[in-house]
Amino acid sequence: MAEGEPEDDGSGKRPWADWIVTLTTLIAPTTFIGALLLYFGVAYTDALYEHFGIDAATLGFSTQDYALRSASALYMPAGTALTVALAGVLIYYAARALGSRNTRLPAGRRLSPYALSVCGLVLFALGLLGGLEVWDAGAMDTPLLLGGGLVLIVYGRVLALRLAGTPYPVARERIALALVAALVGLCSFWAVHAYAKQHGDDDARYLARNLWLRPAVTVDTAERLYFPPRQVRETVLPVAGPPQRFRYRYEGLRLLAEANGRMFLIPDNWAEKGGNVLVVPANNAVRVAFRSD
Repeated sequence: MAEGEPEDDGSGKRPWADWIVTLTTLIAPTTFIGALLLYFGVAYTDALYEHFGIDAATLGFSTQDYALRSASALYMPAGTALTVALAGVLIYYAARALGSRNTRLPAGRRLSPYALSVCGLVLFALGLLGGLEVWDAGAMDTPLLLGGGLVLIVYGRVLALRLAGTPYPVARERIALALVAALVGLCSFWAVHAYAKQHGDDDARYLARNLWLRPAVTVDTAERLYFPPRQVRETVLPVAGPPQRFRYRYEGLRLLAEANGRMFLIPDNWAEKGGNVLVVPANNAVRVAFRSD
C-alpha cells in the first residue's frame, strides 16, 4: 500500500466511504426540504402582499425570510397528510392481521377493497375533468382529487392482496407503482402550492380588516407627500426656533413591511378606502416614530 493512502478496514470499503454516504443521505433531503420551504414561502408571501398591490419581488426578502414565512402555510397540509398516513397504516396492519388469520373471508370483505379502488377511480376521473375545465374546480380541488384518487386505487389493491395473504408490490406492478408515487408527489406539491397562495390571500384580507395589529407610524418629511383625501393626517410643522429640515408630519399610517432599508407604510383606513402604499427609506431622509395602540 502506498504511503499516505487510507487503510482498508477489511470490508472492502475505505473509512471515508461511510462518511460520504452519511453526508449524502443527510444533505439531499435537507436541500430538498429547504427548497420546498423557499418555494411555498414565496407563494405565500406573493399572495399576501399582492392583495395590497405590492409585488413580493420589490420587497427583496431574504431566503431565510421566505422559509420562515412558509411555516404557517405548511402546518395544516403537513398535519392532514400525517393524520391520513397514520390512519392508512393502522388500516393496513389491521388488514394484514385479518388476512393472516382468515384464509377464507366473506365475499363482502373481499370486495370492499375493490370498492375503495373504484371510489379512487371516480375521484381521479373528477379531478381529470376538473383539470380540463369540464366543471368549475377550485385551485386545490384538481390536485387533491387526482392524487387522492390514485392513492385510493393503489391502497384498495394493497388491502385486497393483504386480505388474501399475498405480499405487495408484486414484481409486474413495481414500475406502475413508481409512476403513481411520482404523480401523487406532483399532486401533493401542486395542492400545497395552491393552499399556500390561498392562505396568503386569506391572511392579507384579515390583516386589511385589522390593521391595528401593525405598529402605528408617524413620519416627518422635508417635502409634502401625496395621499388621497382623508386617508392620513398632515400637519405642517412650525418653523419657529432653530431651522429644521423636516416640515411636514403624517399620522394615521401603519407599518406593513420593512426590508432592505425600506419601510412600506399603509393608511389606517386602507380596507375601506383603498389607496396607496408609501415606500420610505429607513435612513435620515425621514424621521419615523413608532407607537403601539
